[in-house]
Amino acid sequence: MISLIGMGSGCPESLTAQGLAALQSAGLILGAKRLLEHLPAGCTDNCKAVYKPEDILACLTAQPDTDTAVLYSGDTGFYSGAAKLLPLLRAMGYSVRVLPGLSSVQLLAAAVGRPWQDWKLVSAHGRACDPIAEILAHPQVFFLTGGGDTPATLCAKLTAAGLGAAHALVGENLGTPAEAIRFGLARELAEQTFAPLSVLLIEREALPPRRTPGLPDEAFIRGAVPMTKQEVRAAALAKLAVTPTDTLWDVGAGTGSVSVELALAAPAGQVYAVECDPKACILIQKNREKFAVYNLTLIEGKAPEALDMLPAPDAVFIGGTKGNMDAVIDAVLHKNPVARLCVAAIALETLSAAVAALTAHGLAAEVTQIAVSRTKTAGSLHLLMANNPVFLIMGART
Repeated sequence: MISLIGMGSGCPESLTAQGLAALQSAGLILGAKRLLEHLPAGCTDNCKAVYKPEDILACLTAQPDTDTAVLYSGDTGFYSGAAKLLPLLRAMGYSVRVLPGLSSVQLLAAAVGRPWQDWKLVSAHGRACDPIAEILAHPQVFFLTGGGDTPATLCAKLTAAGLGAAHALVGENLGTPAEAIRFGLARELAEQTFAPLSVLLIEREALPPRRTPGLPDEAFIRGAVPMTKQEVRAAALAKLAVTPTDTLWDVGAGTGSVSVELALAAPAGQVYAVECDPKACILIQKNREKFAVYNLTLIEGKAPEALDMLPAPDAVFIGGTKGNMDAVIDAVLHKNPVARLCVAAIALETLSAAVAALTAHGLAAEVTQIAVSRTKTAGSLHLLMANNPVFLIMGART
């Protein structure tokens, strides 16, 4: 019999009665050195400090007729190595049972007297983790930390994105005599150091409600900088087919209205608003804060030079190029030859330049004209007042 046992905090006191009985009856115990150093009384001396699946399988092969306990910290069902070992053992014909333990989530919740059923559970231990995207999508996020991502580094990332006022709670050495709980704002905990065995809970304030593309024009902070109107923004996002994890560029971002819409449509992605007008850059930052789109990054500079250091985009909206249409499109396609492109144009010359640039790069240009009229009251009458027609030019591979 092979027993995969969750040892909770790693102290004997956090073992379940079932796990303790299996551990004391085993003829071979395998696990990380830290866990083997804290075995309860009555266990065999036949122990080996191994935790990689291939090493565990080698030990089982060397002692084939021995009841074996394999120890894991925390719970066997929460980001545990048991998930990888279990199917290997079953495929080899071993009789296996899984005995769960106390997870770090439960230990933290118990330590602070809180329920945890509404927390989003995320591992930043040896895994790619975007804390900004997680916090934007969920008001309470529990992070299992370790390796390069510590509570301090995660809080630093949140602070750099503008989320430094989020409430942070760190649990160190949970379930052990060295247990400690620390509270503070994310920007405060970003400056501290923590024990290697630590977990992090982040709680943020409520964000403005997210909605489908096409926010009202008056919702944005505006100045003398031109702004893409509501109907055009909604159509542009539809043309770009934005998905939640996309990397997106808004070139010639103006007030940032399209950038905000892109960031709302891609909460787990990244948006880069490229703008060279200092007054427009101020508006972009203000609208970023108003709509709490912390996955939006302002790039102050003129395209195409400002695009050099950006990551490859999945889709790009081009609202202005200062006469550099061909160079901007060339920069986009150099980063990603299959990027989805949407160019907005009011002047016929811009329309012509966009079609020519897309065609020169081997893309088929699909042109849509949007002509919007809105009512204006004149006494008891309602008159339709026309906005300038806008052309949306999509570039697609033929």
